[in-house]
Amino acid sequence: MIESPKKPACLAKSGVRVRFAPSPTGFLHIGSARTVLFNWLFAKQQDGKFILRIEDTDIERSEPRFEHDIIEGMKWLGLDWDEGIDIGGEYGPYRQSERLDIYEKYLRQLIDENKAYYCFCSKEQLEGDRQAMLAQGLAPKYSGRCRHLLREESEKRIAEGESAVIRFKTPETEIEFNDLIRGKIKVNTALIGDIVIARSLRSPLFVFSGAVDDFEMKITHVIRGEDHISNTPKQILIQKVLGFDELKYAHLPLILSSDRSKMSKRFLDTALADYRKQGYLPEAIVNFLALLGWHPKDEKEIFSPEELIKEFDIKRIQKAGAIFNLEKLEWLNAQYIRKLNQENLMEKIKEFIPPEWGSEENKELLIKAIAAEKERMRTLADFKKLADFFFELPDYEPKLLAWPRLTNEAEIDKEKTLANLKILIEEINKVFKADFNKENLEESIMSLTEIWGRGELLWPLRAALSGRETSPGPFKIMEVLGKEETLRRLNIAIEKLS
Repeated sequence: MIESPKKPACLAKSGVRVRFAPSPTGFLHIGSARTVLFNWLFAKQQDGKFILRIEDTDIERSEPRFEHDIIEGMKWLGLDWDEGIDIGGEYGPYRQSERLDIYEKYLRQLIDENKAYYCFCSKEQLEGDRQAMLAQGLAPKYSGRCRHLLREESEKRIAEGESAVIRFKTPETEIEFNDLIRGKIKVNTALIGDIVIARSLRSPLFVFSGAVDDFEMKITHVIRGEDHISNTPKQILIQKVLGFDELKYAHLPLILSSDRSKMSKRFLDTALADYRKQGYLPEAIVNFLALLGWHPKDEKEIFSPEELIKEFDIKRIQKAGAIFNLEKLEWLNAQYIRKLNQENLMEKIKEFIPPEWGSEENKELLIKAIAAEKERMRTLADFKKLADFFFELPDYEPKLLAWPRLTNEAEIDKEKTLANLKILIEEINKVFKADFNKENLEESIMSLTEIWGRGELLWPLRAALSGRETSPGPFKIMEVLGKEETLRRLNIAIEKLS
C-alpha cells in the first residue's frame, strides 16, 4: 500500500465541498442531472458548498452551446451553485481551459521527480502490444517501452518536434478506498499500467486535471456515476504522489432503460431539454430524479426540495442500477400539475399553445379550459391536444353523433339523434345565461335522461360539443363554452344530420 505523504498545514480543509464537473461535449442528460441533484442535496444537507466546474480540455468536442445547455438546465431545475463559472469564487477560474498553467506546473513536477515521462510509442506499436497481451490471455496495459528513457533523450526528441504523450508511472501496489455507497473497494494497480495523463504539458486528460482541480478547489467529496469507478484508483494514485488531500468517494448506480440497458446521453430522448420541451415541470423532474437510486425511510413519493434536503441520506442510495420508469415520471408530473393554481398553470401552458389561445380576448376561456382538463393532463404539452376543441370545433363525421347502441356499422338513426338534439336545445334554452354552470345544467338535463335515455341524450350532446369520441363530460364542456357557443355547436350538429 502507498502511504499518503504528510499534508501541509495550509491544505487543511473544513466543511463539505462537492462539485459537478461536466464536459461540454453534449447536452445535459438525465444521468448527469441526477448527479447534479445528489451533489446539491448533499451540500445543502451538510451546510456545505456546491461548485460547478466545466471540464473543457477536450477542445475538439467541447462546444459553447453544450455549456450553455448545462447551465440553463441546472437553473431550470433550481439547482444553484455556490461557486463556479458565471459567478466566480475563491478557487477559480472554474473552466479548465483557463487553468492550463496550473496543470503544466504539476505535470512538470511529476516529470522532474521522475514520476511521469514522455511516451513516443505510435498507435501501431500500442495496438501490437495490446494484441500480443490478449493472445497470452493477459489484460492489456502499457508495456512500459518508454518508461526508462533518459530524460535528456526525451527532451531532445520533444525539442525536435516528435509527438509524444505524458504517462504517469503507476506504482505497483494495492489501492483501497471506502465508497460511501458500495463500501470497501480494492484495486491492484499492477493491472492498470502506466496511464496517459496528458497529450502535452498544456493538454491534460480528465483523470489528471480532475485530480488537480479537486485538490486546488478544496473538494472533500466526489459524488459521481458508477462508470467512473475505474478512474478513482488512478486519481487516488495521482493524489498520493502529489501529496494531495484524500477525498471521499460515492459512486451512484447507473440509470437503466426499461430493458435494463444503459441510458446514453447521445440519444436526444435522454436530454433534459427534451423533457422540458415535452412539458415536464422542473419540480417533478427533481422529485423523480431523487427517487432514481435513493429511497426515503417511508413510502412517501412526493417531495418538495426542502423535504428532500431534510430526508436525503447518502447511505440510502442503492448499489443496483435504477430503472427509468417513464410512467412514474408522468404520474409525478400530473400530481405537480394538479397542485398549480389556475393562473400559474396558465402561464406555464402558454409556451405549449398557439399564441391566440393566450390572448386577452381568450383569457377567460383558457382559464376555464384549463380547469376542465387539469385532471387529465400528464404533461403541459398534453393541454393542446386535449383542449383544442374548446377553441375551435373540429370537423367530424355525422355518425359520431349517434349513440352507438342505436346504430350498426351500416347506418345511423338520424331521426332519433336529431330528435334528441332538438330536445337538448329546447332544454338548454331554458337555462339563463347567468345560471349557465355545470351544476344547473346537470340538474336540468339529467331529469330528461330518465325519459329519453342517458346514453341517447348525453352521447350526442358531448359529441356535438367536442367533435371527438373522447372528451370531458358534456356539462363541464358547456360551462367552459358558455350558452351561446353551446347552442351554436348543437345547431351545427343538426345541420350535419339534416
